[in-house]
Amino acid sequence: MKPPTQDSTAESINHGGRMAGKTVIISGGARGMGAAYADQIVQEGGRVIIGDILLEQGRELAEYLGPAARFVRLDVTKEDHWHEAVASASKYFGPLTGLVNNAGILVHERLDMTTPDQWQRTIDVNQKGVFLGMRAAAAAMRASGGGSIVNISSTAGIVGFTDCFSYVASKWAVRGMTKAAALELAGDGIRVNSVHPGDTMTDMIAGDIASSGAVTTHDQIPLGRYAAPLEIAQLVLFLLSDESSYISGAEHIIDGAVTAGTSLS
Repeated sequence: MKPPTQDSTAESINHGGRMAGKTVIISGGARGMGAAYADQIVQEGGRVIIGDILLEQGRELAEYLGPAARFVRLDVTKEDHWHEAVASASKYFGPLTGLVNNAGILVHERLDMTTPDQWQRTIDVNQKGVFLGMRAAAAAMRASGGGSIVNISSTAGIVGFTDCFSYVASKWAVRGMTKAAALELAGDGIRVNSVHPGDTMTDMIAGDIASSGAVTTHDQIPLGRYAAPLEIAQLVLFLLSDESSYISGAEHIIDGAVTAGTSLS
């Protein structure tokens, strides 16, 4: 499939759809769920800044999505990278109205096997990255009159799991930061919500479930399957859009009823 022609002007973009007039930064946007979010935003008339450390994949995705997408190098642990991402949104597309804090890593280790370096790296990416992203985006959204922040947590931010101690800690932190930010930013017209997906059938999980980061099996999921990327993306799109204008400070679980019970056994 030949990618659309890239164009640097916002005026050339089709503004129809649920995301018309909206500009969104997605961290970890070069592949997997981040790429699914970007695709849906563009399909619904929005503009997207794809932020990632995967340079080649990010540039290829932006080229494929066309004039409504731009790629920026974004290491979520670096404050200056966040400021550059926000500046790029303003330069190419206008005021920032949305942020999806999607970048994250998973270390498969129990409490007693997690090293201090593994712990710190997980917290830096999964928690500090969300903090820096919200901080940079809130300043831009405040100036433009409001917006929506969606923090991607996990079912591991709702219940405990074994063998991924630092990941669980970081995802619970995202849930708490979301609620605090929602209270603090409400007066500025900025909504903040967290999304808690269960395992989702991305290419990575499909390729090797055992080593991909999947924490549940089909037998543990009441609906009997992993989520499709589009199912998660539609929820994120809803929270970014004006359709969710009275929703803030909430956790949105999308896991096929995994966490509805009292046990994952």
